[in-house]
Amino acid sequence: MIDPAIDPVPGTGAAGSDPAAPAAEGAARIARIRSRMPLLAALRDELTTTQPFAGRTIGVSLHLEPKTAVLVETLAAGGARIVGTGNHGSTQDDVVAALQASGIEFFGRRDDTLDDHRANLERTLAARPDMLLDNGADLALGTVAHGFAREVVGGTEETTSGGFRLREEGVAVPFPVIVINDSRIKAIGENRHAVGQSAVESLMRITNLQVPGSRFLVIGYGWCGRGVAQYLAALGGKVGVVERDPVTALEAAFDGHRVGALEELLPWAEVVVTATGRPDALPASALEHVADGAVLANIGHFPWEIDVDALRAGARTSQVAPAIERIERGGKHAILLAEGRMCNLAGPNPKGNSIQPMDLGFLLQARSLERVAAGGLEPGPQGVPVEIEHGIARAMLAAMGAAR
Repeated sequence: MIDPAIDPVPGTGAAGSDPAAPAAEGAARIARIRSRMPLLAALRDELTTTQPFAGRTIGVSLHLEPKTAVLVETLAAGGARIVGTGNHGSTQDDVVAALQASGIEFFGRRDDTLDDHRANLERTLAARPDMLLDNGADLALGTVAHGFAREVVGGTEETTSGGFRLREEGVAVPFPVIVINDSRIKAIGENRHAVGQSAVESLMRITNLQVPGSRFLVIGYGWCGRGVAQYLAALGGKVGVVERDPVTALEAAFDGHRVGALEELLPWAEVVVTATGRPDALPASALEHVADGAVLANIGHFPWEIDVDALRAGARTSQVAPAIERIERGGKHAILLAEGRMCNLAGPNPKGNSIQPMDLGFLLQARSLERVAAGGLEPGPQGVPVEIEHGIARAMLAAMGAAR
C-alpha cells in the first residue's frame, strides 16, 4: 500500500509546503461532491452490509476527479481492495493525494507523460486485479498481454472507445465485460446530456468565445456528438455535422443541423469538435481544409481523434494560454485545445461532467460490477442487464423528484 509520506503524488505541493495540504484539499472537494450524489450514498450504505467485493482486488483506470473518487470509495465500502490509476492528462493531483491518504492505492499525476501513464497502468496490472473498472480497455487487454486474464472474474468498460477496442481489435477476453457505454441510461444521461453540457461549458471557459451565431462542426453524431450539437444549438450556435452512417446523418438533418462531408464543412467552421471514439476523426488529409483561426477540440476518450502530430509537423507552435496552443502552418493558423485530449477534463480548472448524471452513471458501474462479482455471465463484451437499467432509471427518477 502507498504511504503518501514516503511515496507522494508527483507534482503535488510546492517545496517546503505542507505535504498534507493537497490531500486535505482533495478530501474537501470530494466531500462536497459526495453530498450531491444520493444514489451512490444509498448504495454505499447497502454495500457496507452486503460486502459483494470482499476478497476482490478491483483494478481501476478512470478519469480521476472528485466524482470518480466517490465511486472508488463506494466500491471500497463493499469490501474491495482498489488499485488504480487516472487516465492520461485528466488526473487531478489533490484527488489522488486524498485517496492515497485514505489508504486506497492510486497512481498518477496531471503532468504525467504518456510513458508515465503506461507505467501507471503497469503498476495497476502488477497487483493482478481479479476485477476491472476500465476506461478505454487498457486494463482488460493488459491482462491478456500479461497472461493472467483467466484469473479475472470480469469487469466493466466505460467508454465508446473501449467498447470498439474490445470488439474490433481481435483480442478475445476470456471473462465477461459489461460495456457501460451500451446502456441507454449511459447514452441519454451521461453521453448526451452530461458530455453535451460539459463540452460546451469547457469550450466557453477555455476560449472565452461566444456561442450564439458562431459556426461549430461536430464530427460524429453518436450520443456524445448529439449532446454537443444539442447544447451548442440551444445556446444559439450554428451547428454542422459530419457523420459517416447515412441513417444517423439523416437524424442530424432532422434535428436541424447542417450535414455534409468533412472537406465541405471544415472551411465553414469556426470551431471543430471531434466526438467519434475512433482515431483520425480529423485526419492529416483533411487539415488543409481547416479554416484560418479555427479552434480544434476533442471530447472523445483517447487523444487520437485529431491528428496532432500531423497538425504540428513543419508548423510554428506557441502556447498562448493554458490548454490553448496556436499552430501556424501553410499561411494559416489553428488553435488546438488541451493537446487534443478531452477538453472537459484536460483543460484548466476542469469540471468534467455534471454531478447528477455521473451519480447515475457510477451507480450503473457499481451495480454492474456487483453483477459481475456474482458470477454466471458469459465471457466477452456485453450489455448492461435490463433489470439493472430499469432499477437505476426508477432510482434516478425518484432522486430527481420527476413526479413533481
